[in-house]
Amino acid sequence: MLKDFVKLETFLTVARERSFSKASAKLGISQPAVTQQIKFIEKYLGCKTIERKKNGIKLTGEGEELYKIAARLEKEINSSEKDILKIINKEMTFRLGASYTIGTYVIPGECLNAMSEAINNDVNLSIDVSDAIVQKLKDRKLDVGLIESPVIDNDLIYREWLEDELVLVSNVPIPKIVKTEELYEYRWICREETSHTRRVVSEVFEELGVSCKSFDVVSEVSNTTAVLQTIKKSKKDPAKPVVTIISKHAIADEVAAGELYEARLRGFTMIRKFFIVYSKENKHNAYVDNVVDYILAGQC
Repeated sequence: MLKDFVKLETFLTVARERSFSKASAKLGISQPAVTQQIKFIEKYLGCKTIERKKNGIKLTGEGEELYKIAARLEKEINSSEKDILKIINKEMTFRLGASYTIGTYVIPGECLNAMSEAINNDVNLSIDVSDAIVQKLKDRKLDVGLIESPVIDNDLIYREWLEDELVLVSNVPIPKIVKTEELYEYRWICREETSHTRRVVSEVFEELGVSCKSFDVVSEVSNTTAVLQTIKKSKKDPAKPVVTIISKHAIADEVAAGELYEARLRGFTMIRKFFIVYSKENKHNAYVDNVVDYILAGQC
């Protein structure tokens, strides 16, 4: 069994994620396949290694011993893989794609430089909408994508990365907590219909019983940068504030400088996840693994 590390990798992932379903998502294989591989290990060893609990899973005594052995093997394999990469000395440009908010406001330039040093190759960042990034991954035009929504495709692996909060922002001071009925008093800059941010906001407003169709919409724009430029250039009228909903990451500098003012909806927080996504074909690609591990470790 030691020659077949794939099954041991599955065991390690289940143990670390404390969940068969989360391990399935991380490995890019079906949950029945995960279960089958664990059963194979247990049949081979003649004992239980994992017990299912209501709040997750728990390793048995034998499972704990197997985990130590498998983790030791994993460390040696990873070390050997890095040595092999040095022999190959493959010169390439790593192609990283990011959505507008992430690429412009979350990934700093120094992160790309450090990432480049970590994989010993150049890193090229291209910024686009999440749907386009997913398609480029499928067309092999990108190696890894950072997106604002899990645009689900069975050929790709999705890893949860950062938590983002969408906030109400204005070009003049407004209350820190805004009541639902007050939303109709503002002039709005909205995202286009196809925007993921627009979809998230629409779902929240629907839950709150708010109709966007009744808003005083100044304009509809295509991306975060356009939203910021539009709201900054809009007339500052305390009697009729211009507002929008945007990622807190995108306005951090402006809020700190007193150029824009953020608020939140009473009784509701708009949270979404950022995801790392890559092709299942690259599941064991050392360059991809290095970049994904680097990002997940909070280096960016």
